[in-house]
Amino acid sequence: MTTSETATVFFEACETGKGWSACQAWCRDGATFACQADALADIKTLADYCEWMKNLLTPVPDGRYVLTGFAVDEARSTAIATAEFHGTQTGQGGPVPPTGKAVVSDYAYVMRFDGEKITHMTKIWNDVQALRGLGWA
Repeated sequence: MTTSETATVFFEACETGKGWSACQAWCRDGATFACQADALADIKTLADYCEWMKNLLTPVPDGRYVLTGFAVDEARSTAIATAEFHGTQTGQGGPVPPTGKAVVSDYAYVMRFDGEKITHMTKIWNDVQALRGLGWA
């Protein structure tokens, strides 16, 4: 698989809540994760982030993404995906009972590769805006 193909299938699996069991095939063991957002401050591995995304779709069952950009920088072994997350909190399991509030939140994934697999991912995201939109902050 090319870097582009791997990044694409990983992004799709992660964003549709398939969890680490599906996503790990495209990642190095011990792949790391970073995000400068309080909601994700304790998440340090890509495995934990994939599970966080899976669990997000319980309180936000209609959660979905709209891909707005995608690029590969072969010289730096990096793929970048930008997207919008759309969803409404109608399910149980959030920090508050269902609010019925909807959000559209922009974010980006910067995926670094070691060979054919992802070794690190940084998420760029304004969690405060997203949580406020859902009625969680």
